[in-house]
Amino acid sequence: MKIGRFTLSGVSIALLVFQLLVVSSIAGKYLWQRWRCPSVWTRAAAIDPSLPMRGRYLSLQLTVDGCQSTLPSAKLATFPRDVNGAVKPGPYVLRPQPVTFRANLKVENNKLVAVRPEGQDIGGQEDPAAGQEISAMPSAPCGQMTLTDGVDFYIPGTAKSPLPLEPGQELWIEVTVPPTGPPRPIQLALKDNGAWKPLAFQ
Repeated sequence: MKIGRFTLSGVSIALLVFQLLVVSSIAGKYLWQRWRCPSVWTRAAAIDPSLPMRGRYLSLQLTVDGCQSTLPSAKLATFPRDVNGAVKPGPYVLRPQPVTFRANLKVENNKLVAVRPEGQDIGGQEDPAAGQEISAMPSAPCGQMTLTDGVDFYIPGTAKSPLPLEPGQELWIEVTVPPTGPPRPIQLALKDNGAWKPLAFQ
């Protein structure tokens, strides 16, 4: 096959077709997840981006409700509980250092929820391949844990970034929550002193 002064061999065409199939399969997977998987809004905080690629993007750390999680042996943290033994929305980690653990993510009551499944330990240690890593900061309420790995949201180079935030503003992100893997970003919104404003980047 000849295009202008260039000639494509059979190997080149096969490689091109293979690459197109790979890209199409990934795009198809994400579209399927967006259609079939639940989505939820959660608060986000900007962290330093580290991807060495072109274009602008926001690297965001998501807020996760971890009140239903159970840490290994309950030795690393303490749940404040009421007289019935139910977890109260008070300080979670009563230690000077943050606590991290693996958990599955789901959508429940319009919240992004982390649940550490039973039987996850291997020989008394957490399975490093199970779920997503959740961070619980010292004295933070159990409903305000964070997803350790950031979620990247790409914006056009000509669009105005919502950062830095002004006093009274909060950045929120809508994500798809697949059965496995990290959440997939959909859109951003700015909560400005109680007023909700979806962000459309043009």
